[in-house]
Amino acid sequence: MTLARRLLRTKPTERIVAEGGHGEGGELRRTMSLWQLTLFSVGATLGTGIFVILGQAVPKAGPAVVLAFVLAAVTALFSALSYAELAGTIPVSGSSYSYAYATLGELVAWVCGWCLMLEYAVSVAAVAVGWGEYLNAFLRAVFGFALPDAITRSPGQDGGVINVAAVVIVLLATWLLLYGASESAKANAFFVLIKIAVLLFFCAVTFTAFRSGNLAPFAPMGVAGITAAASQVFFSYIGFDAASTAGEEAKNPKRDLPLAIILSLAIVTAVYVLVALAAVGAMPYTSFEAGGTEASLAHVADLAAGATWPGLIVSFGAVVAIASVVLTVMYGQTRILFAMSRDGLIPRVFQRVDPRRQVPVANTLIVAAFVSVLAGLVPLGQLAEATSIGTLFAFAIVNVGVLVLRYRSPELPRSFRTPLFPATPVLGAVLCVVVMAGLAGVTWLAFGLWMLAGLICYFLYGYGHSRLNAEVE
Repeated sequence: MTLARRLLRTKPTERIVAEGGHGEGGELRRTMSLWQLTLFSVGATLGTGIFVILGQAVPKAGPAVVLAFVLAAVTALFSALSYAELAGTIPVSGSSYSYAYATLGELVAWVCGWCLMLEYAVSVAAVAVGWGEYLNAFLRAVFGFALPDAITRSPGQDGGVINVAAVVIVLLATWLLLYGASESAKANAFFVLIKIAVLLFFCAVTFTAFRSGNLAPFAPMGVAGITAAASQVFFSYIGFDAASTAGEEAKNPKRDLPLAIILSLAIVTAVYVLVALAAVGAMPYTSFEAGGTEASLAHVADLAAGATWPGLIVSFGAVVAIASVVLTVMYGQTRILFAMSRDGLIPRVFQRVDPRRQVPVANTLIVAAFVSVLAGLVPLGQLAEATSIGTLFAFAIVNVGVLVLRYRSPELPRSFRTPLFPATPVLGAVLCVVVMAGLAGVTWLAFGLWMLAGLICYFLYGYGHSRLNAEVE
């Protein structure tokens, strides 16, 4: 077999599904219901954009940041529909990595998995960085003091040495993940309900200060500003695919995974648009400082009410709720690495399952160590955009994968079919490229270097240890 044929060799869908749930030393346990899967995706998504990124996006688009959220949601929707079809057809832990392996071949699957490492690990770190800002806002309001900048800010920020607060929340999520998927899902459901309640409270407070004049001019930076803001806030939709990483721990994956993906995106979009509208209606867009504090919602709530107690509640909600993003996205990262390890593309340690806890313990600890270093040492803004480009690339691959699998294997049983085929996946792929084009040149450079490092790792390790390639030696 030639090198090109080896690199583009696909793994049969039936085989991918048959191997699902099995790891070295034990099996994953099917415990998650539709409700838990939906909240898993909501937990991984809701909070990142609103609690952390909104204050940075408003200066780019003005009040039209509301449209930026809608544009990002439409971009995500096309990809979500493609994810739903492939999740129902190939219900395993690997998410888009496994979908690419079944449709576009091993090299593309590796690239997709490498992008997912960037998406999941970096987005966890980015959210953890923002968590420290809300923790300090809460401590100031309640106790009148804050933790030193040296341990709540990253190097390069004012007074930052190492973001210990970010590391702490990562370690707390790790502790919970080691107890098991069922326990993590229950904790996440609790976190998500708090998060939604706090955001609805924020809307109730800020709509009392709503002034229509704050919405004029609506789009001061024009279409370019909206597109630039959409590219940044797309980061806030990362996570709707989290349910797809739980394919081997869902009770009824073929039915529940597609529903969970679509339901979670609908819930998140509705909340984002409502909160963004409330924020820009309560405070002139010029008051949102570019590069200002990450804890922007608490600040807006205080100004809207003319008091400090609303900001206190928002800060408390963020402290608790952002923990769910860290928890669920770290879960997704470990399950994708689990699938890649099972295929031989990364070391076997990532697929070892503790027979008592039925979770990949070593995998979880390795991910926690990597994310902790990233969260402690890298500033938020750089993390957010680097995450977006990796995610968009993976989403584009999923859209192409739907097209390939429909034409190559039309007879496969599908519990969900993407509507308006082939227009939906084609538009999904095109929109991903459009949003990627709005990202900064330095982000593209970082992405290119990340891809180069990934290809080096594949040819040094993955190619030689691939189980699929070993079968044709």
